[in-house]
Amino acid sequence: MFKGTLSSPIQRLRAWYDGLFVDHAIFRLVWTNLSPVVPKRVWRSNHPTPGRLRRWRRTLGLVMVINLRGHRQCGADALGREACQKLGLPYLDMAFESRNAPHKDRILRFHQLYTEARFPLLLHCKSGADRAGLASGLVILFEGGTAEEALNHLHWRFLHFRRSRTGILDAFFQLYQKTAEGRLPFLDWVKQEYDEEALRNAYRAGRFSSFLNDAVLRRE
Repeated sequence: MFKGTLSSPIQRLRAWYDGLFVDHAIFRLVWTNLSPVVPKRVWRSNHPTPGRLRRWRRTLGLVMVINLRGHRQCGADALGREACQKLGLPYLDMAFESRNAPHKDRILRFHQLYTEARFPLLLHCKSGADRAGLASGLVILFEGGTAEEALNHLHWRFLHFRRSRTGILDAFFQLYQKTAEGRLPFLDWVKQEYDEEALRNAYRAGRFSSFLNDAVLRRE
């Protein structure tokens, strides 16, 4: 856990150490999990390094970043915030959970952020697999897409394991698909019918997949 500032070379070195070896950014040096959500408008990825933010500012034309991890005490967070500040990129915190039924109030807050956002924007979490998949699926539905299209963003190609505890995110979109799609617009369903407690109680994850995801890969 990195609690310091980046005000000295030694603090900056500590931030990089924490980011690379505690927050596992060493794997993200060569792996971005970058993918378009809405072509030329919305992208998703894992937690970007400062160098990657600079490059994507130039190549993708990014003008905003939404951090799906929330404000965290880690080197990757501190370095990313500093990079965005230097690049003039608004860096907004929108914390989602990856192993719980999506909270109604957070979905509605994310929708408000999205309606006020500037584009092109980047959505990122830690690995770019689960929370990035949830937020991408929400964007698809905000834009008038289908639940099936939203579910495509919760896929093994992003290292999302739907039989683990993170599969509750799939169950959320499937619940809308089975009970309301074609009958109620998505946001109306969220406001009027979605019961996160019922979804939480109904979902059962696979033990092995959860062990792999949580204990072996140590995903956030």
